[in-house]
Amino acid sequence: MTGFGRGEASENGITSTVEIKSLNSRYLDLSIRLPQRLQDKELEVKELVQKTVNRGKLNITVYISESETGEPAMRIDEKKVKGYSKILNNLREAAGISDPITIKDITQFNDVFINEEEDEETIEQKWDVAEKALEQAVESLLKMRSQEGTQLKNDLVDRIEFIEDNLEIITKETAGRAEDAREKLLERINNLIEEDKIDPERLELEVAVLVDKMDVTEEIVRLRSHLKFFIEAVDQPEPAGRRLNFLTQEINRELNTIGSKANNSEIAQYVVKCKEALEQIREQVQNVE
Repeated sequence: MTGFGRGEASENGITSTVEIKSLNSRYLDLSIRLPQRLQDKELEVKELVQKTVNRGKLNITVYISESETGEPAMRIDEKKVKGYSKILNNLREAAGISDPITIKDITQFNDVFINEEEDEETIEQKWDVAEKALEQAVESLLKMRSQEGTQLKNDLVDRIEFIEDNLEIITKETAGRAEDAREKLLERINNLIEEDKIDPERLELEVAVLVDKMDVTEEIVRLRSHLKFFIEAVDQPEPAGRRLNFLTQEINRELNTIGSKANNSEIAQYVVKCKEALEQIREQVQNVE
């Protein structure tokens, strides 16, 4: 299911912004981008998202910014500064140079500056803020997906009701067909074969088998049951995407059997209409959580 969620949190001069973009997918596929110092928190991000999201391709981006203090995140290595100063002075005296040593001369050596590494406490503070922003982003995403889900639910229910309406027509069209088919088969066989060469019991058995192959009562009963379960699954608050996907397969199976057993062009037209609606349902079900 598509959607977008954004969250922001600030604490102790640290601000985190998290953005989540969701695309349709049958499974949960997470792509996570974290700041360098929070790379080892990827598993925790996944665990937090998986608590409430079951399907979808999610792109999660975490941003961290800090309030400007005006102080660079580095310090001077005093021992090296003194060491280089002594070496330069010795060099100046040996070369007979009277000009004094300047700061520019010393800063030619890159290792006189030391970049300050963030301690574990600072990293944890950043993660705490990022985690709060992530929770907000997930909540925002779920809210948007819920709104889309309501529209999707209404569309699925309408299409299921369309199949139910056509199933009622199929039921009426097939009512009494078994008995009619039995009588016509017996009549045709009696006209083609002499009475004294027919075993009445065997004939009745063969006709019963043929008629049973044309009877779609069981398929209609099972199909109604699947449609009922589908509506119930759509109405429940829990994630039902996989269950709906399974039910669409079962509905398709029953429609195929009805179409092949009915052996009637008019009934076949209604079956085709049902299958067209089912195909649209199948596509929409891929978006259901």
